[in-house]
Amino acid sequence: MARTEGRAPSVPRAAGKLKALPALVRAVGRARAAGRRIVFTNGCFDLLHVGHIRYLEAARGLGDLLVVGMNSDTSVRRLKGPGRPVVRERERAEVLAALAAVDYVVIFPEPDPARVIRAVRPDVLVKGGDWPIDRIVGADFVRSTGGQVRRLPYVAGRSTSGLIRRLTRRAPSASPRPSR
Repeated sequence: MARTEGRAPSVPRAAGKLKALPALVRAVGRARAAGRRIVFTNGCFDLLHVGHIRYLEAARGLGDLLVVGMNSDTSVRRLKGPGRPVVRERERAEVLAALAAVDYVVIFPEPDPARVIRAVRPDVLVKGGDWPIDRIVGADFVRSTGGQVRRLPYVAGRSTSGLIRRLTRRAPSASPRPSR
């Protein structure tokens, strides 16, 4: 798509990576039929940071195609509280889809990705090392289909909740700033 002076293309390339579940299942089916190994992970991905990037790149390295299930805004609020997410779902999904490591993004409204995992049937299910193996949603299902469950190292000191706490402590006071 040609660029017009000073204007971005009207349809981001990443938009093709955002899939509704039925379209995702078809795309994954074609990839599986071509012999590609499907990796799945999930999360809120609010305020994307270096820990997320390292995690997603490592997850992608475990297969040929990385599917990211992302909690909807309603789901994030239920899990994290009324002040979250900081970034709305459509924008979070677009940022994730723009990453080279990510092949597809699907937004799910439930508190956990069990329905998506059953539909995608990944060869590898991935979560961060801070998740105990017995608490990883979908682990039993993935193993029952012959897949693997992997935990990737947690990047210490890198979390969205930690970023929010630091930003809140640094927020300027309510007093007006001097004018220039």
